[in-house]
Amino acid sequence: MFQRTLKKACSFEGKGLHTGKPVKMTINPAPASTGIRFVRTDVGEEAVVEALATHVSNTARSTTLTQNGVNVITVEHVLSALTGMGIDNALITLDNEEVPILDGSAKLYCEAILAGGIQEQEAERQYIELKEEVVFEDSVKGIKVVVSPTDEAPSYDITVDFGSQVVGVQQAHWDEGVDYAAEIASCRTFVFFHEIEYLFKNNLIKGGDVNNAIVIIEHPITQERLQTICEGLSFPTPEKAEVGYLSPLRYENECARHKMLDLLGDLRLCGGFLKAKVSAVKTGHFVNTQVAKMLIERNK
Repeated sequence: MFQRTLKKACSFEGKGLHTGKPVKMTINPAPASTGIRFVRTDVGEEAVVEALATHVSNTARSTTLTQNGVNVITVEHVLSALTGMGIDNALITLDNEEVPILDGSAKLYCEAILAGGIQEQEAERQYIELKEEVVFEDSVKGIKVVVSPTDEAPSYDITVDFGSQVVGVQQAHWDEGVDYAAEIASCRTFVFFHEIEYLFKNNLIKGGDVNNAIVIIEHPITQERLQTICEGLSFPTPEKAEVGYLSPLRYENECARHKMLDLLGDLRLCGGFLKAKVSAVKTGHFVNTQVAKMLIERNK
């Protein structure tokens, strides 16, 4: 298989999920073997941040990269879109520190890439192949990620379990034969309502709202309490404070599919496309990026 890039640039405007800051971002074509790089144009044309796990500096509810003192926050959705669409090389310019959250998924990225077209390049894709299994496990928390060598097509399986009566136990699968744009890209990030106050007080989700996240009410709450919290955080107040999802789901297992979206984006930080079978249980950004670092070490 040959490497691929975009035929033409795709631009986006929005706000950061955590900073709430406005940002303009463009995904540009890039020469073969460039990989994926971010450029903070507000800092300068030399403010380049390579999409590698060795540059991960924070994984609090998203993945942040820092290189030479330059930050790029919440990179996982756009990296996932590029991975799912089979893009090897791209130069991503942005005029602020956080990637726009848009609708909380990778849907708009994929639509723009498909509309602009994908360009095959002359160089062959060099998959990252393993000689032995890579395992990350936390038996106390029930977390386990296994990345296994394979001679077959790469594949990813994920199991989500928050001990939630609303979400339950969900699973999702992706491989190169599954239409990423149709089955994974539109699945939105999510948050439990009882976490919102804590996250906001800890300088997170300043740009979050029901238009870019699935909000889950896990425990009964009075309408008055719901209104007070929503107004304080500039969230629209739902008509009823019922246990469940505050907005309709796009898929019954949308939470698991979004976690798959995150997994694909975070593991892309290993430096390319994996030729492996990945099985992940109860994982998140910290674990995903630790696994990506392990893959870089094993591939030296």
